[in-house]
Amino acid sequence: MRIALHALTDELRRLKTAGVKTVAVSEDALAALRRVVAARVTSGPVSYPAAATPVAVSAPPPAGPSGAGRPAVERSTPAPASPPAREPASRGVSSTTKADAAQARPTLPPAPVITFPAGDKAVRWQSLREQALNDATCRGNVTPGMKLVFGVGSLDSKIMFVSEAPGPEEEAQGEPFVGPAGQLLTRMIQAMGMQRADVYLASILSWRPQLPQVNGREAEGSRPPSEDEVRYCLPYLRAQIEVVNPDLLVALGSNAAQGLLGFKSFKALGDVRGKWHEFAGKPLMVTYHPNYILRNQSNRSKRMIWDDFLKVMERAALPVTEKQRGFFLEK
Repeated sequence: MRIALHALTDELRRLKTAGVKTVAVSEDALAALRRVVAARVTSGPVSYPAAATPVAVSAPPPAGPSGAGRPAVERSTPAPASPPAREPASRGVSSTTKADAAQARPTLPPAPVITFPAGDKAVRWQSLREQALNDATCRGNVTPGMKLVFGVGSLDSKIMFVSEAPGPEEEAQGEPFVGPAGQLLTRMIQAMGMQRADVYLASILSWRPQLPQVNGREAEGSRPPSEDEVRYCLPYLRAQIEVVNPDLLVALGSNAAQGLLGFKSFKALGDVRGKWHEFAGKPLMVTYHPNYILRNQSNRSKRMIWDDFLKVMERAALPVTEKQRGFFLEK
């Protein structure tokens, strides 16, 4: 019941931010909520409704494991460069491409209802992973020849890092955070005094948002997830949070923050970055995506994201040394 209430609260907050003042609840939604109540008082498998499944909005919709991590990556420090004032809301997409991509996005079906079997974390996580990887809608949206991506890491992690969607390297390997930005995140986790296998890494979408075809081939670049894609995939992220039960979440980048806080909850990442929010009943820290550091390799840009990581370490009761407090300070 708790996860369902958190999902409903988060979705209503998102709708309010988008300017929606009234909602209509369908009979299917009411039935789903009744199943949650019934499951609460019975033993055996537990089901709960997805975040946006039970809510029909009166306004028109927008267009728009228990396991080891990857091997540790040697630390390297890129050469300095001056950063821009703010991280853009999306990466590497022209306005024309965005418009074309928006037209190419099909409307997705209602978000799935996640069902857990009885068992420990490992059993529930494996069941959840199989549900996600066998989801017909997810499989239908994955780039042909590529893999769906599900979360990895420690099921007892205190910290869960969340991005918006896989990139080309991630969908090729079927694992989050394996490209250049993921390798940088691994080094940042090591700088926190942990290993990649000590945390949990996830993304809101399990597929890379596809661009429209141009002359029979997918257009180059990437695009941020649409609201419809986020709506469909959020139940899988919520379920991972439910299984892992981390102390806190870290949203990496503007697109991930919009997916968790609402697509119209802020205008620029600087408005919400470095502050504590809440998602699915967990404290949520919003910070820059590692791609920001790859583009802006100055001590100033590194220090901004490191300041946020220090707050995460303190909130998670991790030891913080004076050396760590002094990382990337201007000399």
